[in-house]
Amino acid sequence: MRRRALIIPRARRSAREPVVPMINVVFLLLIFFLMTAQIVPPAPFDLTLPNASGDEDTGQNALYISASGEIAYDTVRGEAALAQAVAATADRSLRVYADATLPAATLAQVLAQLTALGATGVEIVTEGG
Repeated sequence: MRRRALIIPRARRSAREPVVPMINVVFLLLIFFLMTAQIVPPAPFDLTLPNASGDEDTGQNALYISASGEIAYDTVRGEAALAQAVAATADRSLRVYADATLPAATLAQVLAQLTALGATGVEIVTEGG
């Protein structure tokens, strides 16, 4: 007569670490960084900003001036962009992204127009240096 074993041997587990918890942590971090990131709309022109040091910019509520003097704010272009930019930033500074090759006289004219429209504060955005 054959005897049965009282203890049945278990199948051996592999010595690998489980990957699922690590994947969960990676996805949670990815979601966290996507939710806390500030998404900035792209500039309507290719700009080369002048160099300077100072605070970082968020790119929101910005007036863009190209090297040829084109003006854009949000989806509006031209003189109407100036009025809309001043109206949208009545209680805070308006950020101006001007191309580094834009003549200073043209920038001065735009700043004068902004003042005439009622802008109380203007910040000219530059590249960090």
